[in-house]
Amino acid sequence: MALYQQPTHLLKALSEREQNGQLRRLKSGFPIIDFCSNDYLGFSKLGLLAAKVHASPKHKELALGSGGSRLTRGNSKLMDEAEKQIALFHHAPAALLFNSGYDANLGLLACVPQKNDLILYDELVHPSLYDGIRLSQTTHYKFAHNDAHDLEELIHRHHKNYENIFVVVESVYSMDGDTAPLLELVEICNATKNIFLIVDEAHAIGVFGNQGRGLCNALGVEKRCFARIYTYGKALGCYGAAVVGSDILKNYLVNFSRTFIYTTALPDYGVNAILNAYQCLIETEQKDMLHSQIAYFYSQTKHLTNLIKSQSAIHTLLIGSAHQTDKLLNDLSDHDFHVRAYKYPAVKEGRERIRISLHAFNSKQEMDALLERILAFKF
Repeated sequence: MALYQQPTHLLKALSEREQNGQLRRLKSGFPIIDFCSNDYLGFSKLGLLAAKVHASPKHKELALGSGGSRLTRGNSKLMDEAEKQIALFHHAPAALLFNSGYDANLGLLACVPQKNDLILYDELVHPSLYDGIRLSQTTHYKFAHNDAHDLEELIHRHHKNYENIFVVVESVYSMDGDTAPLLELVEICNATKNIFLIVDEAHAIGVFGNQGRGLCNALGVEKRCFARIYTYGKALGCYGAAVVGSDILKNYLVNFSRTFIYTTALPDYGVNAILNAYQCLIETEQKDMLHSQIAYFYSQTKHLTNLIKSQSAIHTLLIGSAHQTDKLLNDLSDHDFHVRAYKYPAVKEGRERIRISLHAFNSKQEMDALLERILAFKF
């Protein structure tokens, strides 16, 4: 028998992806000029977080491994203190750390909604949110992207048939960079008993709100949300995530969230990085610098009709063809610009795009040169 025999459907699926130009491959050695990463504030690239961590007392003594799950041996005083600080910063009674944003979304949604509940979610939510929704085995329906009226109609149609309704959205959407109508959503959810709003702030933390607290903070709706998720692998330049909400929610997750219970806890070294990332938010001017770059880019792209405008760090150039998207990606890469291409199945067919991520460290000269290449490209 040959070693490493493979089920035939694996080879077939990979072959189909390759023939359709959709095969994903791991890459390294990226182009020099970064318009791709989620390191919006430059905490990682500029070494700001590393310098902060290395200057913190006893950082060399912090463990690189936790030794077990939080419920066995992996908990620590530093982790308990970090959760208190995170909850305080985000104006919530409690916070619970997870190993990643994916774990947080999966762990929250897979266990909180029950079979007699209903989940209504924006059609463009991140796959980690949708995977959690599916694992919950709860009845679920999508509503049109950022369409508060469509959500209201679904609630009106279904609210009498279910014990609770959970509404799931992102504050900033990673594909288009647009923001959710949170003011409308909280009014809709708070108008009827037992409707609970869950907001993923992955691409809003560090970018919006007082000291980068997120879009919920910027709009004053923090305390009107059932749960908020903050991830640290983007603007904060490290890793991990936290779900913030009530003490009851935290205790429930500790007891029933499988991605929390059955995984090795974050090490104290990583927890210390999270705490120092929050200090960088408070002490640096990176957020202001980022918004200066966003404003400049916005002013220079008003004539681009296929660019989805946003006030976030994410700006999307719709191409509508996988082939043309690859051509533009390769052209930009040849000129040292690192952007990200998204094609089916990551986005709908016909919605292929180049996503441009802006950073506090991108210069106006770099933005001008990027736009010059895009305008020179023969679509």
